[in-house]
Order: sequence, then C-alpha cells, then structure tokens
Amino acid sequence: MASGDFCLPGEGMEILQQVCSKQLPPCNLSEEDLLRNPHFGKLLLGLSQHIDESGLSLTLAKEQAQAWKEVRLHKTIWLRSEILQRVIQELLVDYYVKTQDTNLTLDDKKFHETLEQRLLVTELTRLLGPSREREMPPLLGLEKADLLELMPRSEDFVWMRARLPLEVEEQLKKKCFTLLCYHDPNSDSDGETLKAAKVWKLAEVLVGEKQQCQDAKSQQKEQMVLLEKKSATYSQVLLRCLALLQRLLQEHRLKTQSELDRINAQYLEIKCSAMILKLRMEELKILSDTYTAEKVEVHRLIRDRLEGAIRLQEQDMEKSRQVLSTYDVLGEEFDRLVKEYTCLKQATENKRWALREFNKACR
Repeated sequence: MASGDFCLPGEGMEILQQVCSKQLPPCNLSEEDLLRNPHFGKLLLGLSQHIDESGLSLTLAKEQAQAWKEVRLHKTIWLRSEILQRVIQELLVDYYVKTQDTNLTLDDKKFHETLEQRLLVTELTRLLGPSREREMPPLLGLEKADLLELMPRSEDFVWMRARLPLEVEEQLKKKCFTLLCYHDPNSDSDGETLKAAKVWKLAEVLVGEKQQCQDAKSQQKEQMVLLEKKSATYSQVLLRCLALLQRLLQEHRLKTQSELDRINAQYLEIKCSAMILKLRMEELKILSDTYTAEKVEVHRLIRDRLEGAIRLQEQDMEKSRQVLSTYDVLGEEFDRLVKEYTCLKQATENKRWALREFNKACR
C-alpha cells in the first residue's frame, strides 16, 4: 500500500463493521473487503455521521419524528371522538336488546329515546349541510329548520346530557374490565375495586409488553444480520470444501479412472459382439425355419432382376446427368432462352384458351 493511502485502525474497523451491520444493512462487508477498499471504508464512516439507523439523513429523521408526533396527536384526538361515538351507539344497541326486559324504568327509556332522537336529528342536519353550499335541491324538500323542529325538548336534552357522562363512564368501565379479563383471565373472579386497580396499571403493563416486543424485534433483526453473515461465511466454506473434494478426486481417483474406463469399454465391446452374434444366429435360425430351398432360389431370382432394373435406372440417370451437364455449359444464355420459351408457350396456351372460349361464344 502506498504511503498516501488511507488505512483504518483497529478501532475504526470495529466501528465501521457496526455501521455496516446497523445503519447500512445488508452490506455483508467482511474485514478483508474493507482492507482491500480503504477509501470506501472512509466514505462509509463519513456517511454514518449524517444518517441514522433507518438510513435517513439526520434532518429528514428529525422532520419525520416531528411529523409522526403530529400524526399521533391527531390520531389521539380522532380516537377520542371515535370511541365516544361508538360507546354512545353501543348504549343504544344495548337498550334495544333490553327492550324486552320489563324491568326497564321510565327514566331509562326516556334517556335512550332522547339520546337517539338527538343523534338522528344532528346527523341528518349535518348531511343536509348549509343551504347556501348546496347546488342540488334538498332531499325530500327538507330544510334544516324542518329537522330542528324534531329536536327533543330542551329540558329533556339538559337532563339527558347530565346523565350521559355517567352512562359513558359505566360503559367504558365494562370495556376496560373486559380488556383486563382478556389480558389476564385470572382477574375475572376479582372484585370491582381490585379490577379497577389493575385497570389503572394495565396501560403501563401494555406499554411494557409493547417495548418488550420491540426489543425482541430489534434482537431478531440483529440476529437476522448475523445469520446473513454466517450464511455467507458458510457458503464460502462449502465452496472451499467442494474445491478440496474436486482436487482429491482429480489427484487420487481420476488416476485410475482411465484404466477402469478402458477395461469397462473392452468388456462392453466383447459383450456387444456376443449379442450381435447371438442375434445373427437367431435370425439365421428363423430364416431356415421359415424359407425352404425352393423359396430361397425364387427370392434370389427376384433379387437379381431387381438389381438389374436398378442398374438400368442408374445408367439412364447417368445419361440424363450428362445431357444436363451439356446444357450447363451453355450458361446464362441458355437459361434466358428457356425462360423466353416458357413465356411463349404460356402465351400460346392463353391464346388457345381464349380462341376456344370465343368459338364457344360464337356457337
């Protein structure tokens, strides 16, 4: 290495390997790779000072954290209103389930009916919207003033609104107890006071369990990185083992392989010759059993005649080839005459056909 080359110290090498395993996954850079490319290692070290573990720049990571904080805030606000809306809807559903219960008091019926009427009118009023923003005529010709006439009486509404927080609190308490029993089935037999105490600590318990899950995921991620490194190392070791096995085969086994192949080839050749002789013997046996001496003589005569005819055909073919070779000597001029003769012959045939058609028409 030249004197001006950059060289990583031992501590810098360890830091760089940690950067590759955490901030720049999956690099799978070994110490040998970093030593062979020192300037690349210097670049990675400089880059690690400007990015976080997720690979984002520090500025973007800060902006992302702020954005996530605002998202969580808006999500919390939306969840509060959504939970309240669903709890109120569940109150009405439970009321209709209990309508067959004769033990319902008049106050319960009045509370739920006033709540339902208020919700329906408010929802319909919201759907209608301000009259000045509507381009189409209102549904069924209804106006906001028509719906406001269906509002419950003001004293009933005030009475219902004063009771609503107690009902919502009772419904939320049931849900919290249900969640507690799902999380800890042994709490089902506890009293309300003990359940309330456990519910008070349930949020901390869930946060702790969530943190444990996140820690487990982080450990799993680190283990996956280590597994990838070990898998790469394992593959390299396997390749080296295969190279050693190949060398052993070439040095020890392949020396005698040529002699074994020669002996096997000689054996197969002798075996093949024996099979051919056996087949020939079977063929001759079948022929001797099938054909008599008279049939063999007739077949010989037929074969002689056929061979004579073949020789005559070959002689005719040789004469034709000689004639064609004579024509080939004439060259392109002969080809032009042949084409011209063909065209004249075709024109003559066309005129003869036209004359025949003309004569048919005259008749």
